[in-house]
Amino acid sequence: MAASSSFLLSPCLVFIFVALSSSVLVAFAGNLYQDFDITWGDGRGKIINNGQVLTLSLDKSSGSGFQSNNQFLYGKIDMQIKLVPGNSAGTVTAYYLRSEGSSWDEIDFEFLGNLSGDPYIVHTNIFSQGKGNREQQFYVWFNPTADFHTYSILWNPKHIVLYVDGTPIREFKNYESLGVPYPKNQPMRIYSSLWNADDWATRGGLVKTDWSQAPFTASYQNFNADQACVWSSGSSSCGSNNNNSNSSSVLLSQELDSASQERLKWVQKNYMIYNYCTDTKRFPQGLPPECTATNKS
Repeated sequence: MAASSSFLLSPCLVFIFVALSSSVLVAFAGNLYQDFDITWGDGRGKIINNGQVLTLSLDKSSGSGFQSNNQFLYGKIDMQIKLVPGNSAGTVTAYYLRSEGSSWDEIDFEFLGNLSGDPYIVHTNIFSQGKGNREQQFYVWFNPTADFHTYSILWNPKHIVLYVDGTPIREFKNYESLGVPYPKNQPMRIYSSLWNADDWATRGGLVKTDWSQAPFTASYQNFNADQACVWSSGSSSCGSNNNNSNSSSVLLSQELDSASQERLKWVQKNYMIYNYCTDTKRFPQGLPPECTATNKS
């Protein structure tokens, strides 16, 4: 893992990223009461402000979590999140898509807390048919606890892309042609949880949770799944008879344009601190096939 000094960038690069991020405008709508259920936490999860904000809290007794009422099979999903401020060491705020069953699919954002003043680590992973081990980790170019920022998942038959404030940070392509399983048949719900993982979350478990700082709270707002395909009764809202079929077909075939590809490379060069595709010690028999294919593409 890179030293925290890699988190520092020149003012010019910071300016470029602020300009890129500020140019992203997303239209949000909806009411969180309609979209989500608080599923655990004994009152530590709350929907407030007339359904406009959802909060999850963690104390020494318990964390909390929620899930979406709808299931989705492909689409683009946005959520604005403000992470636990201050000394958040030992805590994990997880936000992800997941299907049911023993051979599940899953697309993960996990935000690993840290000591005050140190950057959060954005831990990402992708599971297909119950197999993960595809971790990539990043720092972000802002303080994710000072304000809300938009975390997005694009999932279609071609690829999965994870975005922060409209900037792609990770792409996982469909390499079924190489024998790599790809999430395509199992609808997934949105889940989020705030929980204690001080056995591994911060510096490999060296820094423990300071319970005197509890309760720890993360906040959510402006959920948008207008471009997602809702799965219901065995069929998708993006079917051919749906009024949104034209926009859906564009979404389901969407790829990264050249500008987005350059932004993705820029993030991975400057902010990526772990990539399973370069961890030869972890895979002594050879890197996974999607890693070799990506390096060649």
